[in-house]
Amino acid sequence: MSSTLSELEKEVIEIFVRLAAGLSLPRSVGELYGLLFISPNPLCINDCMNKLKISKGSTSQGLKILRSFGAVNPVYIPGSRSDHFEAESSLRNIVTGFVNEQVRPHLENGKVRMARINELIAAEEEEERREFFEMRIGRLQGWQKRAGSLLPFALNFIKPD
Repeated sequence: MSSTLSELEKEVIEIFVRLAAGLSLPRSVGELYGLLFISPNPLCINDCMNKLKISKGSTSQGLKILRSFGAVNPVYIPGSRSDHFEAESSLRNIVTGFVNEQVRPHLENGKVRMARINELIAAEEEEERREFFEMRIGRLQGWQKRAGSLLPFALNFIKPD
């Protein structure tokens, strides 16, 4: 395997680097996904490191992130002792995994925080401030509820590949 990226590989990788940046993910995540996406064969960690010229730590961490939301899958290669990976090519699977791994935990944490906020509002002694806080937090709870119900609805618009 050549350790030099072709122009095609560079262009595809750049698309995913920009996407990763837009999602506040490390550059290496975009690089790794782009490389695996355009690779006709599964690649091992060393192949990825050599092609992308990134450290083993960045490679391992990037693959860990990608695996956490199902964007890459491990592939068994008979006779090889190295882990090999290939890109998940179903947009629906990737987005669902990303939402479940990156978005839902924040929404769930928000519910816990809302309970604590409501306790603090109830303890507010000044009526005018309490009423203002109740109004604002009511609006915030509405946003949170809509976000939680919008996610499954939005995922339905991504057709299976």
